[in-house]
Amino acid sequence: MSAFFAGGQSDPTVQPVPASVVERVDAADTTLQNPKRAVISIGSNLGNRLENLQGAIDALEDTPGVRVKAVSPVYETEPWGVAPGSQPTYFNAVVVVKTTLPPSSLLERAHAVEEAFHRVRDELWGARTLDVDIISYAEVVSGDPVLTLPHPRAHERAFVLAPWYDLDPAAQLPARGPVADLLAAVTREGVIPRPDQELRLPE
Repeated sequence: MSAFFAGGQSDPTVQPVPASVVERVDAADTTLQNPKRAVISIGSNLGNRLENLQGAIDALEDTPGVRVKAVSPVYETEPWGVAPGSQPTYFNAVVVVKTTLPPSSLLERAHAVEEAFHRVRDELWGARTLDVDIISYAEVVSGDPVLTLPHPRAHERAFVLAPWYDLDPAAQLPARGPVADLLAAVTREGVIPRPDQELRLPE
């Protein structure tokens, strides 16, 4: 595993996946036996936003037991939960993966990828180089405060729902219903398609 990020540094994000998990999934890695489908939202509003998103996709693909299956179009969106104009706009996208990792290990990997891109968690809704959120994991519904599934605010966020709908118009958010219906119920104001910005599936 040797993904490379901006600045030419090797991927430092593999280590947080526990060794026991790596051993368990390596045997299934070539075929991803009994994989689960997970939907992941990625966003960036600092630095080279498109490169940050692509780096996150490549790092997810470089994870044992994870395969990136689909990547949505890019949207440019106003920051959530802050005063207008107080932060740069985001690039957002949605990624669908198949994984043999349990949700807790997938969350560890998501946090490790954020840290590799120097994500800082000093303030709620703060600007960030990279945000990686697990939106859903199979049909799991869980109130675990460490990882609530599905994501507790995904149903009201057009910057998640719009790219997800583009990727899969028949998608369902567990316990909430069709993504199409959820998207129709929220405003798309400040959520703009950017067809000139394109993310690629890892080779």
